[in-house]
Amino acid sequence: MIEKRKMPGTPREVAACTLFAIREEGAWSDGALRHYLSGAQLEARDSALAARLAYGVLQNRTLCEYYLKKFSSVRLSKLFPRVRDCLDLGVYQLTMLDRIPPHAAVNETVALVRKYAHAGERAVKYANGVLRAIARAAEGGSLPGLDCPTGERYLALRYSHPEWLTAALCAEFGAGETASICALNNEIAPLCLRVDLLRTSRDKVLSELREGGASCAPHGKIENLILCDGGDVALMPAFRRGDVTVQDGASVICVDVLDPRPGECIVDVCAAPGGKTCYMAEKMGNRGHIIAGDLYEHKLEKIRATAERLGLNIIETRQADASIFQPDLEGRADRVLCDVPCSGLGVIRKKPEIRWKGEESLRGLPEIQSAILETGSRYVRPGGVLVYSTCTILRRENLDVVEGFLKKHAEFRLEGFTHPATGEASEGWITLLPHLHQTDGFFIAKLRRV
Repeated sequence: MIEKRKMPGTPREVAACTLFAIREEGAWSDGALRHYLSGAQLEARDSALAARLAYGVLQNRTLCEYYLKKFSSVRLSKLFPRVRDCLDLGVYQLTMLDRIPPHAAVNETVALVRKYAHAGERAVKYANGVLRAIARAAEGGSLPGLDCPTGERYLALRYSHPEWLTAALCAEFGAGETASICALNNEIAPLCLRVDLLRTSRDKVLSELREGGASCAPHGKIENLILCDGGDVALMPAFRRGDVTVQDGASVICVDVLDPRPGECIVDVCAAPGGKTCYMAEKMGNRGHIIAGDLYEHKLEKIRATAERLGLNIIETRQADASIFQPDLEGRADRVLCDVPCSGLGVIRKKPEIRWKGEESLRGLPEIQSAILETGSRYVRPGGVLVYSTCTILRRENLDVVEGFLKKHAEFRLEGFTHPATGEASEGWITLLPHLHQTDGFFIAKLRRV
């Protein structure tokens, strides 16, 4: 929960307060940024700058602090946390942005330290000195090089990812692919809008959005998806009418692979926040029955609110633990979706802080995922379809879980599928990567009960 404090009034103050909330309160970056932007009421250009600064620091913090260490006379661990956040913000502007004058970056950062860091004049003088030294080095092209003994460590430093993650990605995808993954993780993800093609056309929505000043384009390979550079979706008439929903292309592909049809019974065991659930209902022409479960009631409320906005009335919500069997659903569903809890490492672009989850904290996930898949499979009728998906790209949470399930269940088999966004036909599973598919990182496996 974000602490109530005096609202910031400038882009740099918004960015700094966002960083403070993440460090001090465990807030998610997107929620904290929205909170402070709503209070600051900045113009669109300044709001974009605030977002770029906040996300830029989160995406490049290791590299920012590498430069800071090289010029600092004080160990970073000795600094007040807020001083450190402010300095990271200044270093990011000085070393990675080319449109901000160095004097502005230095002066405004020092002002942040004085106003927000709860530190004395000594800390203010320190901040001024170290930032001016970095500014001179950046202007003179003499920033220190990245001296790393291994490729994994270089990628970890260059793109500010934990080394265990770059090592795991290199093992699975190779160094070149890993560099592409990490580089795109540090880009701003577009706002993805899915158009309800039963209500309107994508071209009509595109035209309306552009007339309203939005910068947007159609997705190259997903016919009902529009990619925008940003904007407040709640203010878009097309959103209020129910013509568009915020949904990433990976989720769209996932539902397309599930292929729900009018009149069927669908079980979505981990349904919140409801984007996939509502897209299923639209593909079914609002005919049939969808049982959408989640552990938390407040998340089910979001599903119901979205369904109401879109005029969908075939969705039944249930508060339930997806790993616990519900006898009344046994053998009942034509299709079941298990979009299970995961490490979230495929959505680092949207939540940069996810990369810093400790490796140990993620080790228990495959057991939870396997339990949910095991339970969900019991709801599939003979001849029905089971889709397992995650928003991560690590094999241990994806194909390893599916293969472990198949070894115990001869009544299920992988079923190949094709999709315009994925290119060649799959053998029953695919890992989506942002730089290849213009989607979040995501895994989808399709199984058929024989």
